[in-house]
Amino acid sequence: MQSWYNLGSKCVKLTKFMNLPNALTVSRIFLVPLLLVVLLTGRFAERELWGFVVFAAASITDYFDGYFARKRFQVTTLGKLLDPIADKLLISAAFVSLVEWQAAPSWMVIIVIGREFAVTGLRSIASTQGLTIDASRLGKYKMASQVLCVSALILGTRYTTWLRDPVGKVLLWVVVVLAVVSMVQYFRRFWSQIDERIKYPKLQDHGETPLKHGDGSNAVINP
Repeated sequence: MQSWYNLGSKCVKLTKFMNLPNALTVSRIFLVPLLLVVLLTGRFAERELWGFVVFAAASITDYFDGYFARKRFQVTTLGKLLDPIADKLLISAAFVSLVEWQAAPSWMVIIVIGREFAVTGLRSIASTQGLTIDASRLGKYKMASQVLCVSALILGTRYTTWLRDPVGKVLLWVVVVLAVVSMVQYFRRFWSQIDERIKYPKLQDHGETPLKHGDGSNAVINP
């Protein structure tokens, strides 16, 4: 009887975490290996078309997981952590494939992917301090531009050359600019939230709070 109770408790916990929005996010992660197989193995005669279909399907889940999370009041910490990871895996896989196709300059892709790792590191630091970093509006614009850029470069490689050049090239520049600007915004926006927790961990443990003077110096106050 106890074993059935434990099994039921585990199922309830799993159901709590694996709701529809989180399931969509996880499905996006599972589509990443499929995208790489389609784009890089050469086993698909119409790899550009099928690659675009897989990439588009994965990108659509990025919209609907957030939509359903808000509509059904199922916003969870797990979802907030998994969603950016899924986005980064998808975009990194797509851009690496485009570099292999020689459809995108490697230095631009390095900037884009490097930004993703930098922001992920920032999220990890914030998480250890008990903070959750939500996506900014500029970050969402960056993601949208990446989806449009990758789609244009994939389809333009074979079907419509003007999608690759100039449309895809222009969008790639937009992606790089938004990647750098949004990264700076993330660091400026969230450093203020974790700054005191990192600089004054002992004061936090004792319930003391650093107080900012007008000249930028700190004084310690006890609650």
